[in-house]
Amino acid sequence: MSSILEKSLAIIELLADHPVGMAVSMIAARTDQPISGVHRTLQELARLGYVRQIQAQGHYVLTIRMPAMGLGFLSRAGITDVAQPILDALAVRSKELIRLSVVDGDKLIWVAVAQGAMHGLRYDPGQEQGVVVHLASTSAGKAWLSTMSDEDALARISAQGLVRDAEGTGQNAPRSLTELLRQLAEARKQGYAVAVDSYLAGMAAMAVPVRYRRTGPVLGCLSIAGPAVRLTAQQMAELAPDLRDAASELGEAAAGSKYFDANVQSFQVGESVGG
Repeated sequence: MSSILEKSLAIIELLADHPVGMAVSMIAARTDQPISGVHRTLQELARLGYVRQIQAQGHYVLTIRMPAMGLGFLSRAGITDVAQPILDALAVRSKELIRLSVVDGDKLIWVAVAQGAMHGLRYDPGQEQGVVVHLASTSAGKAWLSTMSDEDALARISAQGLVRDAEGTGQNAPRSLTELLRQLAEARKQGYAVAVDSYLAGMAAMAVPVRYRRTGPVLGCLSIAGPAVRLTAQQMAELAPDLRDAASELGEAAAGSKYFDANVQSFQVGESVGG
């Protein structure tokens, strides 16, 4: 890492994954920075109100300031106002977990969720809001990749990595590019992408892209997820029309979001310059 800003952001991103806090030595090891430098950065972040020390000589944690900024941005950009009622309605119909991910540059980010499973087994993603979606192992990632040419999809995978190196990854996560391309072709054919025992063992999910006003650029992906024993292939086929209808509704409602509107304008400008 070459700049102070890059080093600071690396620390903030690490602490975002550890809400109970981390010791200075652990932060230094995980971000590959010297302990003295990490300590100085943490002191400056604390002065600015972004981190705090739990107790003298104790772990450092993020303050609520950063999450509050993120939530405030989502609200002012109109993302949650536009999306949440549609997600909530789909959660009621499907009785499973609904998640919306949005395209942010060359990444796909989980931003909103609605839980429809009230009893029994249920999948609860916990701290995944704001997390970059792993494209190859998730239904949302594959739904997005399926809207691209195989060449563009492989370029995304090359940048992020095919295999998700994380505890709990399911045994059916694609292990070769050939297997992934086969899954993308299947997603295009059936109209939705599927991930079963892939992103997480025992979890199943299906997803479709969300397009601006149905036929415009891809804004993100909408997914339904739940325990694989309940969200079977037959259940997915039955839920597919509801999922597609909700995605179409989101695409139409996106015109009311400053964030989505700006993304579409940026996409159109890029197309004009490139074309």
